[in-house]
Amino acid sequence: MESLSIDGAWAFTPQINRDDRGSFHEWFRGGEFADTLGYPMSTAQANCSVSRRGVVRGIHFADVPPGQAKYVSCAAGAVLDVVVDLRTGSPTFADWAAVRLDDENRRAVFLSEGLGHAFMALSEQATVLYLCSTPYAPGREHSVDVLDPDIGIEWPTEVKPILSDKDAAAPSLRTAASSGLLPDYAACLAYAAQLRGQLPAL
Repeated sequence: MESLSIDGAWAFTPQINRDDRGSFHEWFRGGEFADTLGYPMSTAQANCSVSRRGVVRGIHFADVPPGQAKYVSCAAGAVLDVVVDLRTGSPTFADWAAVRLDDENRRAVFLSEGLGHAFMALSEQATVLYLCSTPYAPGREHSVDVLDPDIGIEWPTEVKPILSDKDAAAPSLRTAASSGLLPDYAACLAYAAQLRGQLPAL
């Protein structure tokens, strides 16, 4: 697991075994997560998203607790996967980190509860798989404008972004922060500590 520039986010590059039949790799290893996080990653839901070139999904996040941690990989095609720190009070608040995920390098990204997630499909079609620590709960799921200049994600300029109506209507970072919509950094740290068994249940 390789730490990204945002606390609570990692990239994973698997060892790929190739021969004349094709290839094989282990795209998720629970033991490595437990060693890195200090607790095993709970998997409550697995999602599959298929997007055409230019589709941008995000920035999505969930209330903490319990939040929704995600482990994201690209099974076919290529995407630019982005983690955004939406935790108010965090030393890296509004920072973002991007990792290219594709069907050649087979890299994956893990983001802890409280972090925002987005990606853009770079290939003609891209299939993204992600494991989620909690199931989808509409009342706890939120989004922030993925094109907000205050965040300033550097999307590829040669690809025109395509957004859903819902994502296009997402509030700006400032609006989300002023309305109390964003996760609190201290609450996220406390929840992570709870998962490690250091604190009583919230």
